[in-house]
Amino acid sequence: MTAAKGGGAADNGGRRARAGTGGSSGARPGGPAGRPPGPASALSAPLTAGRIAMYVLLLVGGVLVALAGTLVQGAWAPGGLLLALAGTGGLFYGGVTATRTAAGVLVPGAAWLVTVFLLLSDARPEGDFLFPAGLGSYIFLLGGILVGVICATVVQMRATGVTRGRVGG
Repeated sequence: MTAAKGGGAADNGGRRARAGTGGSSGARPGGPAGRPPGPASALSAPLTAGRIAMYVLLLVGGVLVALAGTLVQGAWAPGGLLLALAGTGGLFYGGVTATRTAAGVLVPGAAWLVTVFLLLSDARPEGDFLFPAGLGSYIFLLGGILVGVICATVVQMRATGVTRGRVGG
């Protein structure tokens, strides 16, 4: 039994090819092993002098954003917290955009997390501290971690080739 000419289906030995595949084996476009085109993962990206310099800048930026966010979130009641979280999000997303790797969010995220938790645990004998026990401090801590996870997820979605658009079409 042969398929009708012009009906959109080709005769491939009794099998029907799907529209748009051209009868190929179903390999994904984009390179070897069916990897889709997109940003390189942190492991496969070449480590050059420029990339190392970028990671060092992101590390220093993570420490500075953590220090500034710690001071700003406690200084101005609602606006300082939003400004601190926006700075954290800007650093994390900027790192992902600049390096196109997962390490672009992991390096400043780790620096931010270590700095914030060192500042959190620093209690002086005089009773001075940077993080008061309050809702704003907890929102800053958890919100910064959440922003880092969201940015890391965005880079993973780009690496797997998830496209924007309608579901199912």
